[in-house]
Amino acid sequence: MRVALCIDDYGGMLFNGRRQSRDRVLLADLLREAAGRLRISPFSAKLLADAPATVSEDYLTAAAAADLCFVEKDALLPFADRIGELILYRWNRHYPADTYCDLDLGGFRLVEQTEFVGSSHEKITKERYKR
Repeated sequence: MRVALCIDDYGGMLFNGRRQSRDRVLLADLLREAAGRLRISPFSAKLLADAPATVSEDYLTAAAAADLCFVEKDALLPFADRIGELILYRWNRHYPADTYCDLDLGGFRLVEQTEFVGSSHEKITKERYKR
């Protein structure tokens, strides 16, 4: 499966119980990456209400190899062996996070890194990792 998530400089995914992924430009890029194969949790359904996505509690368990799972708060470590590609959207900021990414990038290699201007951040770094 493919996984995408938004993190701050410390690997934080949520701050004060709020998502770090509310950026129009970033979400448009995410939808392009998904190419119609997006899986999300019910937590993400409000953020992506108009997007073609499969919403379910077990979205990570049910994902096929080509599916892109957008993860905002769930643990990835139990699914580490199934992740073939990881897309990190880095905010390049420090937030007072209370939920962090638990995935070790040691088994991945960085294959692409780009920067773009978002609607809420002047610089978002997109990194693509593969096994």
